[in-house]
Amino acid sequence: MSKIGFLFPGQGAQVVGMGLDLYEQLAPARELYDRAKTILGYDLAQVCFEGPAEKLDNTVYSQPALFVTSLAALEKLKADAPETVAACVATAGLSLGEYTALVFAGALSFEDGLRVVQKRGEAMQAAADATSSGMLSVLGMEREKINALCEEIRGPGEVLQIANLLCPGNIVVSGNTSACERFVPIAESSGAMRTIKLSVAGAFHTSLMQSAVEKLADALESVTLSAPRVPVYSNVDSKAHNDPNEIRALLVKQVCSPVLWEDSMLAMLGDGIDHFYEIGPGRVLRGLMKRISRKIPCDGVLDV
Repeated sequence: MSKIGFLFPGQGAQVVGMGLDLYEQLAPARELYDRAKTILGYDLAQVCFEGPAEKLDNTVYSQPALFVTSLAALEKLKADAPETVAACVATAGLSLGEYTALVFAGALSFEDGLRVVQKRGEAMQAAADATSSGMLSVLGMEREKINALCEEIRGPGEVLQIANLLCPGNIVVSGNTSACERFVPIAESSGAMRTIKLSVAGAFHTSLMQSAVEKLADALESVTLSAPRVPVYSNVDSKAHNDPNEIRALLVKQVCSPVLWEDSMLAMLGDGIDHFYEIGPGRVLRGLMKRISRKIPCDGVLDV
């Protein structure tokens, strides 16, 4: 029998219209959006279903939107294949998605998780607004070479570093805008197949997010964290943790630390997970799994 793992997407997977079918067809999903409206103080469903894209892509809105839509997708899987949900033995989420994974695993309530995610999005957007910065996806270049280029290109007082280790040949670099702009031509002339500027507010998972740390720490201190009922693999160290205090500390650290997604997936594979489900909008995590281990199935729940 397969050992099933659930994966929850992070920022960047959002698309206008996501969750609309769930809202219209599934009462438990509709209830999540309605509860979110009360908690957030605005109509999240309208932002998800109608946009505009510029608003949905704003970190303040995209993080709660992905959190709720992914949990609505989980309700669809519960309705369509309850035996699959019951058989899940481990979970992980990409950056923001780690909060969704923790709610699925029973470590956080929906209400507390959404309140923390709202504050996280606001704090990260504020940190991004304070400094001109961004993120670049670097395709076809090894980790060591990228690290060396960052060291070479980074100027005095600048930040330029690996932020996401997603899969073989797909690594994300974050830093000050000036450093990112210098990085592109040098990386492409040094062997990178391609660099892609990501549509995010700033240099997430670097020290430029430090101003968000205290706000997030306060938000996490105000909620109850419990031991998860299934292992949740941390982005920070790619290990599963059960102690609520450890989980809380790692969530705070995650904002300024690289996302070790490839390492987390390899750890789950090493622990015997042999069938994954991407629970939420988009196909990003399925694509990454194909690059990490082509023979391991990863199914989706949403068409968008």
